[in-house]
Amino acid sequence: MKILFDQGTPVPLRRALLDHVVDTAYEQGWSVLTNGELLNMAERNGYDLLITTDQNLRYQQNLVSRQIAVVVLLSTSWPRIQQHIDAIHNAINNSVAGAYQEITIAQ
Repeated sequence: MKILFDQGTPVPLRRALLDHVVDTAYEQGWSVLTNGELLNMAERNGYDLLITTDQNLRYQQNLVSRQIAVVVLLSTSWPRIQQHIDAIHNAINNSVAGAYQEITIAQ
């Protein structure tokens, strides 16, 4: 699966997703794009999934007609996120175009 990390998604998460191709919005030169523009660019470039920490995305964008799935991590803290790698893997494995999933990260 081709995955894009939005700004705020901890890059060390990439090491836990070795079965996937992972790029960051920053690496692609897309870090200044709005959410809608970022989703459009990701879709045009063949990404299957966007992983973000932006909890407002679902309210700003109509994701139903999208070709890309979205997984939102409800924290930016890498030490906390790494305790939920199994949930992230499950979300990735169960993602379909237009799907939106949130992963609660315990305090």
